Amino acid sequence: MAGFHARFAHRFGRSEPRERASDYLNGLLAPLEKKNGWTLSEQVGQLRPDGVQRLLNHSDWDENAVRDDVRDFVVETIGAKDAVLIGDDTGFLKKGTKSAGVQRQYTGTAGRTENSQIGTFLAYASARGRALIDRELYIPVSWTDDRDRCRAAGIDDEVPLATKNEHFKWMLQRAIDAGVPFAWVTADEAYGQVKHLRVWLEERRVAHVLATKVNDTVITAQGADARVDQLVAALPRQRWKRISGGAGAHGERIYDWARVAIRPSWENGFGHWVLARRSVSDPSEIAYYVCYGPVASRLKDLVKVAAARWAVEECFQTAKGECGLDHYQVRLYRAWYRHITLAMAALAYLTAIRATEATKGALSTTSKTSYPSASRRSAD
Repeated sequence: MAGFHARFAHRFGRSEPRERASDYLNGLLAPLEKKNGWTLSEQVGQLRPDGVQRLLNHSDWDENAVRDDVRDFVVETIGAKDAVLIGDDTGFLKKGTKSAGVQRQYTGTAGRTENSQIGTFLAYASARGRALIDRELYIPVSWTDDRDRCRAAGIDDEVPLATKNEHFKWMLQRAIDAGVPFAWVTADEAYGQVKHLRVWLEERRVAHVLATKVNDTVITAQGADARVDQLVAALPRQRWKRISGGAGAHGERIYDWARVAIRPSWENGFGHWVLARRSVSDPSEIAYYVCYGPVASRLKDLVKVAAARWAVEECFQTAKGECGLDHYQVRLYRAWYRHITLAMAALAYLTAIRATEATKGALSTTSKTSYPSASRRSAD
């Protein structure tokens, strides 16, 4: 861990926050049931959480530079030219009204409307592992319309009202500008159904497989508008192929898949398709995707990208369960980014351990689908 922390130790202006950050990372990786200011302080022998609170709220350090260091570390350890970037958001259940961006809003974490904050994230997935490389805190209009409330939570006047799709674009642009190696982008229908996002990606020639809603419309090969479900319904039976999307928690994720080419013309060696995924047990259960990629892309290539979206869910599960991503007790806007960035760093460290063990052949077939346990990490 000392070598990992040394990668971004220079981002801290003084020795005290530099040491606190090291302690914080070690605490996030420790086998603690809760990882808040009190428990993390006790883990390193402090009687009170004052030092942890200073680290997150007031100390002089650059959390965005550390974010970039974490991203670069992920690329060094699991980077690949055929990697996939995945956008998604997750909720953080909170009490009260003072935490930056909190309000009653739908969150998939609870599966209902709850008092919560919503974070949007960018995940990186390759054959060697997956990790979170960027983050943004969603600030609803109920906050941006009340700048006094924003200031009290440390949200500067310059912070705009931005949708989760705009966050996704910001994070993708940062990855592109940094030269992050990847081949495809994917996201669920909350992002994929937004046509201006798809146009934005095409303008940058970013290949993508984005889930979309059943009644989304596209331009057909004949130049007409059509619903995606209607296009797929017209496909002959032989166009459907049974393909595994890879191993999941309950074994191989096997579905029937089909695609249909769209758009009257393709340019710059890139093509467009509607992709469909049909349940084997219930053929009426069909999911739809809008795809853009190299003309040589095969059906199984598109399936592989669509199936990669599960990696971000595993990142959230592991980051929350093992790295304290959702255990924070901060209210200020910048403090949220600081905690989340350090939790992302902890996840990146675990990902690197796993990749190293896999390379050495030290993992069994079962352990290759999970992160190292807390006891194993302590030994490392």
